[in-house]
Amino acid sequence: MIPPAWVMRRPHWPLIALIVLLTAQAPFYTTIGLSDGTKHSPLLTVPMAAAIGALQLRHSLHAARGELPTAWPWTLTALAVLVNVPLPWFGQDWEALGIFVIVSAMLLRGWARWALAGVQLLITELVGVLGALSMSGSTTAFVIVIGVYNVVMPVLYAGALIGGTRLVRLVNELYATRTELAVNAVGQERVRLSRDLHDLLGQSLSAISLKGDLALRLLARDTAAARAEIESLTEVAREALRDTRAITRDEHAVSLSTEIDGAAALLGAAGVQTRLDVADLPALSVPVQSALAWAIREGTTNLLRHSQAQSCAISLSRHQGTVRLEIVNDGVRETAEHGSGLSGVAERARAVSGTSSATVRDGRFRLRVEVPEVEVPEEAL
Repeated sequence: MIPPAWVMRRPHWPLIALIVLLTAQAPFYTTIGLSDGTKHSPLLTVPMAAAIGALQLRHSLHAARGELPTAWPWTLTALAVLVNVPLPWFGQDWEALGIFVIVSAMLLRGWARWALAGVQLLITELVGVLGALSMSGSTTAFVIVIGVYNVVMPVLYAGALIGGTRLVRLVNELYATRTELAVNAVGQERVRLSRDLHDLLGQSLSAISLKGDLALRLLARDTAAARAEIESLTEVAREALRDTRAITRDEHAVSLSTEIDGAAALLGAAGVQTRLDVADLPALSVPVQSALAWAIREGTTNLLRHSQAQSCAISLSRHQGTVRLEIVNDGVRETAEHGSGLSGVAERARAVSGTSSATVRDGRFRLRVEVPEVEVPEEAL
């Protein structure tokens, strides 16, 4: 169950409310003289209790942020003094504030923490037992009940405050983590969108440019052929528009066989002699097919944009659980660099535990992608 947004943004409010309520009970009890009938002026008890509550709030809120307050040894000492010095005058009506000393002992480390908490609990126990003994008509059973109460209740209240403080810290960390995850998710979506648009529009725009140039050359001598190329160009543009809309919704899917056929047709239209060696096309999982299909698309786009290729070979083979795709072309004009397109190929290969490489040697560019083969069961085909 996801907590309400206001709880995630302001988890310290319940902790503050609990500390304020625990602080308010002591001046209230001393004002009405709850334990022994002795009433004390609120002009004295309220400011003292407010100071104690403020000190405890400072300690708890800093601890909730995972840090120590400035000059905390002095504020801890002041808290212990304000809680314990008035006990001879205020008695049992003031002893409830000893809970704050037990809680603030968490500022200490090691045995000192437990020593301070133990001493404060002992003081609270002595005040409670002595107060019970001083009451007229008190019995042994009553004194025992008060003794047990003065041990159990401070421990429970202190545990609630310490647990609340740690809970606030965890909620703050959770909120920060959720915020970071949301920012990362937005960043990853931007990377995916830019990568897919680059790979998709790169080939589509190359095809549009190629068909437009071909239509212009044919226009003077073969009007019918030029018209056919223009019609084909407009269909490529419409397909690119549909694919772009699908990518923005993360609904675009590519087919390995379709990309191979499309690459062969586009390279043929560009006058590149293309050899395909994909007769034994393996049945692959959708993520693996998608990674290889995008690699073919980017390899074709890279060929058209960065080379004057006359020949190209596209091969797809399988060996010992690995599927290898290779695209090799000649006519390289410049040294191949890992731009955004080839980086996208590498990212998709890594997403399916594969690898990719792009090398230039003897004027030939070689793009190789190797991914683990994951066969699809026949009943799922």
